[in-house]
Amino acid sequence: MSDNVVKTDEKKQHFDDIYVEPTPVPYKEKILDKLEYVSDNFNRQTFDRLILEWAQNKAENDGPIRFVDLAGCFGNTTLATLYGMTYDDIRDNWKSEDECFKINGARRFEAVTTGIDQSTNALAYGRDAGIYNKTIEADLNNPSEDAAKELRSTLINADVLICTAALVYFTTDTIRKLVGAFAEGKTGAGGFMLVNFLNPFALEKADETKCILLEYLDFVGSIASRHRRLSPLEIENYPGEEWALLEIWVLKRKE
Repeated sequence: MSDNVVKTDEKKQHFDDIYVEPTPVPYKEKILDKLEYVSDNFNRQTFDRLILEWAQNKAENDGPIRFVDLAGCFGNTTLATLYGMTYDDIRDNWKSEDECFKINGARRFEAVTTGIDQSTNALAYGRDAGIYNKTIEADLNNPSEDAAKELRSTLINADVLICTAALVYFTTDTIRKLVGAFAEGKTGAGGFMLVNFLNPFALEKADETKCILLEYLDFVGSIASRHRRLSPLEIENYPGEEWALLEIWVLKRKE
């Protein structure tokens, strides 16, 4: 993993120590369980409502979907959206060091998945478990020249791009580069992006990010939902709050 740490709201809990574990079991115990990280139920529901039918039809007619999980860590949202797994399904699958390497589900359409993250261990797990077919390890705010080229090519060619609970970690310049690359992909053939905005973290930055997304892409639909419970540090920083909330947006390439 890069020596650079992710950039985040100073009032938001850092989970860097969990993201570098060799398996997702600590992530399951300390985040999914302890903080009731239920957001993937809502990511799946939104994906199913606005993207799934298109992806299944395209895969059937044109071959495997190029599916990219940006800052996907261990791949829980790929399991939710591509495999259709619930929050409880994922927790059950990740309950032990042995069982987490056998995914208890099947892909709902043919896909070639690319996991992008700066955690070496999370990407290695994703490959070994078969969640990711390909991986790109990069500090997205400061990628090497070679990594930047690979990222750009991957995003341009993606059919589906998901980036959940992660935009808060990127600078606005990085977001513009990543979204701009995805937007350059072939028009007329679709191309969907599913993203999250977190509340109460970095709200002004979220507004800037929405403007960037709407500059490059067309809005499709959205939902508001729970994300996870706040950590003790976050409760101290945001008195009176108990839950982090989400806006889940789906966008597509402009025609």
